[in-house]
Amino acid sequence: MEVIETIVIQSAEVEGKETVVSSVDAEKSKGEFIWTLQATWHLVNIRLEMDQAFDQPVCKKKKLWEMVSEKVNVKLQESEATDVLVKAYECDLKWRNMLATYRKNAERAKRLGVASVHWEFFKTMHEVLGKSREDIEAQRRAKLSGTKVGKAIASKRFTPILPTPPATATPCQARPPQDILQLYMELQERKMNMWAQQKALEERKIEAINNLAQAISNLAQKNSTQMAKDGHPS
Repeated sequence: MEVIETIVIQSAEVEGKETVVSSVDAEKSKGEFIWTLQATWHLVNIRLEMDQAFDQPVCKKKKLWEMVSEKVNVKLQESEATDVLVKAYECDLKWRNMLATYRKNAERAKRLGVASVHWEFFKTMHEVLGKSREDIEAQRRAKLSGTKVGKAIASKRFTPILPTPPATATPCQARPPQDILQLYMELQERKMNMWAQQKALEERKIEAINNLAQAISNLAQKNSTQMAKDGHPS
């Protein structure tokens, strides 16, 4: 299937106009989908109706564009405008071109005013795409304000969950000189106590060794005396 190349052409002084340039002959393009003004309007209206679905953080764009193409085909078949069905990817590419033209005209509207833009699709697209997130949220709340769901939401009290602030290390305050001297004296005293305890332990070890040696010597002497008595009876 040969693809028709779509090129967006815009003048510096006049708002962007979309021009479709076909790379195939007219006879070959009979089986191709041609974006008429009616088909383009169907695409714009359907895509804008589904803008919230496309704006979701997690969504399958391919499935959404398939839904768009199905709805466009239904509209065209109802009016018997064409027998050629538009594909999902063709709707996607056409919308990208429309979106590029809209953005250029939006910049022009900011500089020269909305009255300077005469592109036929700008007003319809700008009513949806030109709104900020705050405006959309305010409009949604306004629609819900009179409903049971809105009243139920308004009656609830939500406790905001604030992020836990990161733990910051408290700066160490400088000790005065007398505190430092006192700390040094305490450390020296602890060292002296530890040294005295270690010295006492060593002395006990030496005393225990001397006692053991004395006991061994006494035992040996006793055994020698006993053997001498046994060898020379009286």
